[in-house]
Amino acid sequence: MDCYTANWNPLGDSAFYRKYELYSMDWDLKEELRECLVAAAPYGGPIALLRNPWRKEKAASVRPVLEIYSASGVPLASLLWKSGPVMSMGWSAEEELLCVQEDGAVLVYGLHGDFRRHFSMGNEVLQNRVLDARIFHTELGSGVAILTGAYRFTLSANVGDLKLRRMPEVPGLQSAPSCWTTLFQERVAHILLAVGPDLYLLDHATCSAVTPPGLPSGVTSFLQMAVSFTYRHLALFTDTGYIWMGTASLTEKLCEFNCNIRAPPKQMVWCSRPRSKERAVVVAWERRLMVVGNAPESIQFVLDEDSYLVPELDGVRIFSRSSHEFLHEVPVASEEIFKIASMAPGALLLEAQKEYEKESQKADEYLREIQELGQLTQAVQQCIEAAGHEHGPDMQKSLLRAASFGKCFLDRFPPDSFVRMCQDLRVLNAVRDYHIGIPLTYSQYKQLTIQVLLDRLVLRRLYPLAIQICEYLRLPEVQGVSRILAHWACYKVQQKDVSDEDVARAINQKLGDTPGVSYSDIAARAYGCGRTELAIKLLEYEPRSGEQVPLLLKMKRSKLALNKAIESGDTDLVFTVLLHLKNELNRGDFFMTLRNQPMALSLYRQFCKHQELETLKDLYNQDDNHQELGSFHLRASYAAEERIEGRVAALQTAADAFYKAKNEFAAKATEDQMRLLRLQRRLEDELGGQFLDLSLHDTVTTLIVGGHNKRAEQLARDFRIPDKRLWWLKLTALADLEDWEELEKFSKTKKSPIGYLPFVEICMKQHNKYEAKKYASRVGPEQKVKALLLVGDVAQAADVAIEHRNEAELSLVLSHCTGASDGATADKIQRARAQAQKK
Repeated sequence: MDCYTANWNPLGDSAFYRKYELYSMDWDLKEELRECLVAAAPYGGPIALLRNPWRKEKAASVRPVLEIYSASGVPLASLLWKSGPVMSMGWSAEEELLCVQEDGAVLVYGLHGDFRRHFSMGNEVLQNRVLDARIFHTELGSGVAILTGAYRFTLSANVGDLKLRRMPEVPGLQSAPSCWTTLFQERVAHILLAVGPDLYLLDHATCSAVTPPGLPSGVTSFLQMAVSFTYRHLALFTDTGYIWMGTASLTEKLCEFNCNIRAPPKQMVWCSRPRSKERAVVVAWERRLMVVGNAPESIQFVLDEDSYLVPELDGVRIFSRSSHEFLHEVPVASEEIFKIASMAPGALLLEAQKEYEKESQKADEYLREIQELGQLTQAVQQCIEAAGHEHGPDMQKSLLRAASFGKCFLDRFPPDSFVRMCQDLRVLNAVRDYHIGIPLTYSQYKQLTIQVLLDRLVLRRLYPLAIQICEYLRLPEVQGVSRILAHWACYKVQQKDVSDEDVARAINQKLGDTPGVSYSDIAARAYGCGRTELAIKLLEYEPRSGEQVPLLLKMKRSKLALNKAIESGDTDLVFTVLLHLKNELNRGDFFMTLRNQPMALSLYRQFCKHQELETLKDLYNQDDNHQELGSFHLRASYAAEERIEGRVAALQTAADAFYKAKNEFAAKATEDQMRLLRLQRRLEDELGGQFLDLSLHDTVTTLIVGGHNKRAEQLARDFRIPDKRLWWLKLTALADLEDWEELEKFSKTKKSPIGYLPFVEICMKQHNKYEAKKYASRVGPEQKVKALLLVGDVAQAADVAIEHRNEAELSLVLSHCTGASDGATADKIQRARAQAQKK
């Protein structure tokens, strides 16, 4: 244990910091780091180097080379820089390299040096040029902040959704600030800059002078400032060698330190782990590294060569030409277990397990001591947690063996945390391998999530490893293997040295019907690479027509898209293709295409019925479809024409078309409608009121309601309305008017062709029982019982039913015997039934 803690450095009495090597770099750099622009991505991300000749007095005659390496120094890409001078570089959250040029253009490159896109930071930046730039990350995305030659700031908080914001001017600013940085507070990006002894905070509208609390007197300039990884804390380095550390809001001072070094540092970054109460800052000069915090002493390291600091969530990465190291605060669990003379339960359990392997009785003594204190569960948890924070597999195994040993003596210890830690460490060890070069810590891994880690492996084209991790963790196919195979296929179609047939066959053999894989997405990527035929071949494997058709239209294969849409049976999809074809082809070719596709023609007709009536008429004329042409003019007489003459003319055209179609019934019905329209117009002129567009029955009813009975009867004769229908119309109209006297007269004109039960029903519907009884007596024997029940005469209905000896009528009357007064009637019916059964 003494040897294990040899690289622990105390910072005060409450914290230890350790620095261990991640990789021995073997990247064979041609330039010193000081001569290059350097950009390293967080979370164990890649490193980009670009020799910067533009900062020298005389530019080099040879163009610089942009080189991208993994964190272990493995080359990922190298390309000759052919664009303008680069002032700053940085990595986005998606591991895209952002290169900010002097003219304000930002060029975006992929991990393998492939150019993705570019965007401009605005005309003002273009005119005044870029003095300095920062790439920063927030919960909104990756942002860019620019300091222009006019000493004004422009920023965008999210380059994925570029919205440029010009920050307010700093009063009296005539030169570049000595230092500046970006802050992120309340979901808004701010600029903090130092001008001499003054600090200014810029937001979207105002420029405010701010003063850090507890700052000593004598400060004439701020030389460096650093914001913590989570934007919660801020550190300021002054020209007196004094370091102020506090909250990023500049409302609270956390600690201070005087390093007695007045030279400006090359870099200053925060070094704190999540949920730690300790606050520490790492300051780097040319050959010295210093860790300072809330303690009178500092930790100092000697740097043998140029080094670069990369702030991380839980520490700082330090890389140089020869090595890549990680500096962080020793986690609590590790400190308690490995601290010299520690009696923590985890430390005792680790010793117990080691003694057990030696077959020593001391193992039992240590174990009993832990159990007597009731701390065995805590000991197991400490060992599991400490294993997660260890970088070396040997120590991880030692701690996990101790945890497993302790679990054997616990009855109800849940195994989930142990199993999960074993899985996580196996994944971490795999990606930390030198050839992979992603030195994630356990805390970073948990913050990053497994899905993002898989995405980063895919970006590095490490498909086999990503698939092995998915299978090992048993992730759902849609989230794991399927998604990775889809990315692999998208990369495969970019290999232009392989034939279309071979690529399509290889992709189909590999993917098959894997759920969650979209062949249309792969085909879209192939089309984007200029391989149209390959895209069409890949679409043949896509089972969803809704995904095939849009891409075929984009590729100008409209007729093939129409065939696919028709095969799918999706009418919306067919409509989409038809509208596209209509805009793409001339009218004649479009109609000819439709004639060869009956289903598409039918659907287009349906569309034209609602949207393009004239086109529909042209289609019917072209096909000599007189039946549909007649229907078209029939609808047009109602939809388009308002004048009665125009409507009659349209109906006449419809009737002529029906005669040509040999549909005499439709033609006669159309002519009858023309007669009705003329008659309705005449009635309106003579009687007033609204008659136009009423049906024949409604016209008769309106005449009856208006008291024009003779006209109604004449209309019925002219249009041969049957007597039964006329009686129903008149009965209903007079009942609605409650003209009971006229109704009675009407009932006596002749024998009712519809019987008298409807009279009873209509009267009862109008709640007129008195009138209903008049007609109940006139109802025929077969409907007498029903009529009597309607008027509420249950007793007489029972007598009639008994007289008829009709079981159905008896049951009907019995169902109406619900009141107390109907008891005698119900008994009478039951006796009648009993007598009938005896006979």
